[in-house]
Amino acid sequence: MSDPNSSQDADGLEPIAPSLLPLDAWHRAKGGRMVPFAGYVMPVQYEGIMAEHLWTRQHAGLFDVSHMGQLLFTGEGVAQALEALLPGDLQVLAANRMRYSLLLADNGGILDDLMVTRLPEAHPFGEAGEPVPAGEAFYMVVNGATKYDDLGHLREALPDSITINHLEDRALLALQGPEAVTTLARLIPGVDALRFMTAGAFEWAGHALWISRSGYTGEDGCEISLPAEAVEAFADALTAEAEVQPIGLGARDSLRLEAGLPLYGHDLDEETTPVAADLGFALSKRRREEGGFPGAERILAERAEGPAIKRVGLRVDGRQPVREGATVVDQAGKTIGRVTSGGFAPSVGAPIAMAYVPAALAVAGTEVTLSQRGKTHTAEVVPMPFISHRYVR
Repeated sequence: MSDPNSSQDADGLEPIAPSLLPLDAWHRAKGGRMVPFAGYVMPVQYEGIMAEHLWTRQHAGLFDVSHMGQLLFTGEGVAQALEALLPGDLQVLAANRMRYSLLLADNGGILDDLMVTRLPEAHPFGEAGEPVPAGEAFYMVVNGATKYDDLGHLREALPDSITINHLEDRALLALQGPEAVTTLARLIPGVDALRFMTAGAFEWAGHALWISRSGYTGEDGCEISLPAEAVEAFADALTAEAEVQPIGLGARDSLRLEAGLPLYGHDLDEETTPVAADLGFALSKRRREEGGFPGAERILAERAEGPAIKRVGLRVDGRQPVREGATVVDQAGKTIGRVTSGGFAPSVGAPIAMAYVPAALAVAGTEVTLSQRGKTHTAEVVPMPFISHRYVR
């Protein structure tokens, strides 16, 4: 897996300077400490990771996720065409409904995880100056570090009758936390009528917005797609509300870890199946019965027989965090698993981690030994999420 913090040119010789987000100057003015991530310069923190984490759990945190890829798919038979690449049942997905899904490799591994939404006939995603494409349409959000690989794969795999527009002229914000939706509704009346995993078209200051009630923190909240030209004024309007503070990548990572949500390139990769990753819910009933998606034979066999390894949650004894790269070892010190995400969890008050372990050990209450930098740590397998999700359904 390539390092998401750097990129190279087509020949792989010269490093390419990270791109700037539409809100780059805004982040710096707010005191953001900027770092390279997924080919972009992004804020890792403002006031501090722990303070930002707890603010989001208690109030409303504003995240700039404009590095992520926003894609529009149109054309006759687009649902069936996408189903050849994803294991979800898109044909029955209603307009304004969204689904977590996976872009699968032929071996059953995961090329990316994503959100896909069936759009209504009236939506804001026409190309600048062009009419909105008519007919069936889907909106997809993919990870920033993989978006160009995803685009290449999708364009090669989908039939020529399907048009893919990369919506590079739009920014993407996430407002997360128990006060997020009521605060956003002051600026955009009616947004509080959305429920978890639903979306709709809204307007603010003459700009077309697409807002979903979703996010990746375990909290209630919304994700807002809007024209890049409007994002600074909109971010100013949000942070003028007392409940809202800007939040960096560091807290975004600790929040999603507490919520038990995997991060692509760390907890998910091209060799890991949805079954091993404990993402079997992404395989809809009809698709489990019919197959017809990449890697179906391997994935369905693992589902029936059980995978060799499983992603689990770990609660680590003591106060010392265990990081990605630590190994799970047996009594003889032999490596039998790997930690893929880890850190101190402010809302839990203890170090936590995600790891892949042999299926026989993937039982709550099992004690395991972790090894990192010559030190060993004791941990217990625990159910995920580590904190309760607070989605409004």
